[in-house]
Amino acid sequence: MKKAIVTTKAPGAIGPYSQAISANGMLFISGQLPIDPATGTMPEGITAQAEQCMKNLEAILNEAGCTFDNVVKSTCLLADMSYFGDMNAVYGKYFKGDCPARAAFAVKELPKKALVEIEMIAAL
Repeated sequence: MKKAIVTTKAPGAIGPYSQAISANGMLFISGQLPIDPATGTMPEGITAQAEQCMKNLEAILNEAGCTFDNVVKSTCLLADMSYFGDMNAVYGKYFKGDCPARAAFAVKELPKKALVEIEMIAAL
C-alpha cells in the first residue's frame, strides 16, 4: 500500500505528483524547490535557497513522523556546480552522525529558475 504525505508547511506540488509517498516502510520525497510555502516566493542566492529546500524537506519528513536521521539517500540538483560548496555547507548542518548516501548533479535548468532542488528517501 502506498500513501501520499501532504503538508501545508511545504510548497504544494506544481504538477501531477505528490510531495511524498510512503510505501513498504520507505518515504520517497519529491524534489523540493526553494519556495517559501507561506509566501510562494523564492529567496535570492544559493545559500538561502538551499536553506529553504532543507526546511521544506524537514516539514515533509516531520509530517511523515520522521527526521533527517531517517534519511538514507538524497539527490541534489544544482543549476551550476559552482554552487556545490555553499549548498553542501547548508546541507551538512541538517545531519548528525551517519550522513545519507547522496548524489549531486548540475543540470541545464531547474523549474522556476531555481538554483537548487533536493529530493530524499527515508526509512520509516
